[in-house]
Amino acid sequence: MSKALVTGGAGFIGSHIVDRLLGMGFDVAVIDNLSTGYRRNLNAKATFHERDIRDGEAVRAIFEAERPSVVFHLAAQMDVRRSVADPVYDAQCNVLGSLNLLEAARATGVSKIIYASTGGAVYGEPLELPVRETHPINPICPYGASKHTVEHYLFMYRANYGLEYTVLRYPNVFGPRQDPHGEAGVVAIFSQLMLAGKQPRIFGRGDQTRDYVFVRDVVDANMLALEGGHGCIYNVGTGVETNVNQVFAAVAQALGYSGQPDYAEERLGEISRICLDAGLLRSELGWTPRYTFEEGIQEATAFYKDQAQSGI
Repeated sequence: MSKALVTGGAGFIGSHIVDRLLGMGFDVAVIDNLSTGYRRNLNAKATFHERDIRDGEAVRAIFEAERPSVVFHLAAQMDVRRSVADPVYDAQCNVLGSLNLLEAARATGVSKIIYASTGGAVYGEPLELPVRETHPINPICPYGASKHTVEHYLFMYRANYGLEYTVLRYPNVFGPRQDPHGEAGVVAIFSQLMLAGKQPRIFGRGDQTRDYVFVRDVVDANMLALEGGHGCIYNVGTGVETNVNQVFAAVAQALGYSGQPDYAEERLGEISRICLDAGLLRSELGWTPRYTFEEGIQEATAFYKDQAQSGI
């Protein structure tokens, strides 16, 4: 596998995957419509196609020109609130867009797709913690439903056409390049507001928990999936619950912020607790997180501090 294509490669996680692949000697192409990604995240050594995966003809043309052997599929509509407000748009991006990729991959001889799914939304309110891959799939937002739907399509394309895949169900990923203007990047959002001397808002009481994993640990999981985990679904997580109040306190301490959060009404479609059991990923592919939550916070906040000083 010497040619890789990364959808969403100008985004937060995707751009880190692009950098790692290039460092490993891959020839890398990127598809991104820049709706949430940024040109500044793009590695100059990668070939960039500014296209939307909902455009099936454009996707097919790119696959025919690039002929990748492996595809990392991260492009998605990932805003839970937007998925609740506009489930049709969510499905157009996440389901139909992914089908365009699968059809192009099948037609051009792609060997494998490594798919970024969500461990924070597909399971719904967990029946037990930490959540294992065998937990019932009960999403309470369209985003979780659309991301899980593609997992079924991947199974079908493998069974019918031999297109290999690995699904990685992500937790709350954080680190440098996360968009502070997005919906999911609480570390980035808190950092930007604190650096600007503004009061961050917490929805609900701040006791809702998530599983926070540093972005380079998630990249490690993707690289392990290049050669292993064929036809498998894996959680990526620490198995540790961290609530929003704890995140606020950690970011505030790292940035020397002395203010208090503004508490607002909780949001529709969001689960109250989640953490993921990554035991299967650990036992089968040898993955283990290399960064503690505290180490990740230090590196992430340093990045946003540099950005603020640079006026970005």
